[in-house]
Amino acid sequence: MRVGAFVLAAQFPGQGHGEALHRAVRSAEAAEAAGLDSVWLAEHHFVPYGVCPSAVTLAALLLGRTERIRVGTAVSVLPAVHPVALGEQAALLHLTSGGRFSLGVGRGGPWVDLEVFGAGLAAYEKHFPESLDLLLRWLREARVGSEGERFAFREVPVVPRPGDLIGGDGHGPAGPEVVVACTSPATVRLAAERGLPMLLGMHCDDEEKAGMVALWRSHALASGRDPETVAVAAAGHVSAGLVQIADSRTAAEEVLAKAMPGWLKQGLEAHVTVDGRQRAMRDPVRYTELLCRLHPVGPPRLAADRLAATAERTGITRFALLSEGSGDLAATEDNVRRLGAEVLPLLR
Repeated sequence: MRVGAFVLAAQFPGQGHGEALHRAVRSAEAAEAAGLDSVWLAEHHFVPYGVCPSAVTLAALLLGRTERIRVGTAVSVLPAVHPVALGEQAALLHLTSGGRFSLGVGRGGPWVDLEVFGAGLAAYEKHFPESLDLLLRWLREARVGSEGERFAFREVPVVPRPGDLIGGDGHGPAGPEVVVACTSPATVRLAAERGLPMLLGMHCDDEEKAGMVALWRSHALASGRDPETVAVAAAGHVSAGLVQIADSRTAAEEVLAKAMPGWLKQGLEAHVTVDGRQRAMRDPVRYTELLCRLHPVGPPRLAADRLAATAERTGITRFALLSEGSGDLAATEDNVRRLGAEVLPLLR
C-alpha cells in the first residue's frame, strides 16, 4: 500500500493566493516528514479551485526541498501545452531528482484556458491522443519528428535524454513514470492501449473504479500487451481521494462541512467554458457529504479500513489523498502528520 498526498493549492474564501500556495508547499514537506510515499500536485488556470497554474514548476520546487518522497503532477493539462515542452521539463525533473518524478497528464476540460493559450477546442476534443503519443515518443526515443494533424516538425534530438539517469541499472523505466487521468471509457482505452496506469478521481466510488480497472485490463490485453506487462502497469493505478483524521467520524466531518462547501462553491462557479456551453455544477454541500462517505474521513482505524476496502474492491494500492479540506495550515499539517503516524502503521 502506497499512500500519498494530493495537493490542490485550494483558495478558501477569505484567503489570498500566497496563503494557498504556502499551505501547498508546507503540505508536501509535511508529507515527507510523515513518511508518506508521494505527493501529487494539481494544476488549474484562472480559478480559485486551485491556484497552481504549473504543476511541473511546483514539482521542481518540491523536489529541491525534499530528499525521499516521490513528486508527481495530477495533472499537467496536456491540451494546453506543447508535448515536447512538457517532455523536456519531465525529463529534466526525472534526471535531476534521481528518478523521483512522476508525470500525470490529463485532457482537462473545455475551459477558457484553451482560448487563452491558443490551443483551441480541438486540442481538447480531438487531439489528446496525438499529444499523448508525441509526449511518449519524446520520453522514449533518441530523436523525434512529427507529421501529425496538430504538431508537425522536422526530426530533432531529444535533450536531455530521460534514459540517462545517473546510477540507473538499465533495467528500470527509461524515463519518468507517466500516468493518465481517466474519467471516460474512451480515455481508459487510450491509457490501456499504451500500457499506462490510470489516475482515478475522488468523485468515483469503489464500484466505478473497479469497473474502470476491469475495462482498462480488457483493453490492454485486447491490444496485444503481454499479461505480465499489463500486471505491472496495473499496479501503478492511483486512486484520488479525501482524508481527514480526527478522534471521531463526526468531528472529522464537521471540519470538512465547515470549510469545503464555501471553497467548492467559489471554485466550481469560476470555471468558464471556451464555447459558452452550459454545464451542471455539483451542489457543494452534497458533494462534500459524498466525499466524506467515500473516503477515509474519521478516526485512524476507520481511515485504514476504508483504504483497505478500496484496495480490496478495486485492486488499486496507490492513493493520492487531499488533506487540505479544512483550509487551515496548522490543521492540514496535523492531518498529514496523523495520517502518517496513526493510519500508515495500521496498513502495514
